[in-house]
Amino acid sequence: MLFVLSKVLGFVLLPSNAAALLCLAGAALLVLGRQRAGTRVAGTWIAGAGIAALIVFGFSPVGNVLLLTLSERFPAWQADGPPPHGIIVLGGAIDADTSAARGNVELASSAERVVAMLELARRFPTAKIVFSGGNANLLRSGVLEADIAARLLREFDIDTHRVTLERRSRTTDENARFSRDLLAPKAGERWLLVTSAFHMPRAIGAFRAAGFTVEAYPVDWRTRGWADAAWPFRRLSLGLARSDAAVHEWIGLVAYWLTGRSSSLLPGPQAGLCRCSGDFA
Repeated sequence: MLFVLSKVLGFVLLPSNAAALLCLAGAALLVLGRQRAGTRVAGTWIAGAGIAALIVFGFSPVGNVLLLTLSERFPAWQADGPPPHGIIVLGGAIDADTSAARGNVELASSAERVVAMLELARRFPTAKIVFSGGNANLLRSGVLEADIAARLLREFDIDTHRVTLERRSRTTDENARFSRDLLAPKAGERWLLVTSAFHMPRAIGAFRAAGFTVEAYPVDWRTRGWADAAWPFRRLSLGLARSDAAVHEWIGLVAYWLTGRSSSLLPGPQAGLCRCSGDFA
């Protein structure tokens, strides 16, 4: 039930969808209420609010501000100390349905997660590689993302004995709980968590709530840094896409905190666990 509710609310509350729905509702009131002055006024205001939302979220840097507040939370990982026992890569980087239809591995907008997975597999040849991702489609069940990831790892000659696939998860909370149950991590083991920088706070919060200690390995930054908070977008579609990604994460953070699926509202690095530097590792 929570999964369905999250998908429905996530669709309605995204800035691009919310603005479009306001415009449609306003237009409908204008058409249906042609003979009623009050209805026409309401329709005008609602449609105007939708247009204003499109302009604000599409052209202003508000999307970058919202995203940067999340993506700058965890700095880039720095290799020091012993090599990691394993690397956990969260799904969301592979378009599984298109990959199956085309017979080829098709990556999504978070492709950097896959690049990091392959690079870390080469860099730490004894580490376990864990890919956590099932199928998060609400309206149709299809190919599991972990199965496409397994194919990619085979194509890059990664030893299958090193690979663990977590195929059931549909959400970040399930990523954390199912990975914990599958891997049974032990005290003293060092696990890296690879996901998009703006998604890292929610992911870390979910893993902490699940009792699984991991180190953040953020990728897929999408901005150059806080300098981007001062620059408007050149195209409406770019600003809306950035705002949608940021608002989706903020909604997820609040929902996870309220339902006890995150350790805090906005998780950050913990003393003794953050091995970071200013350079991308």
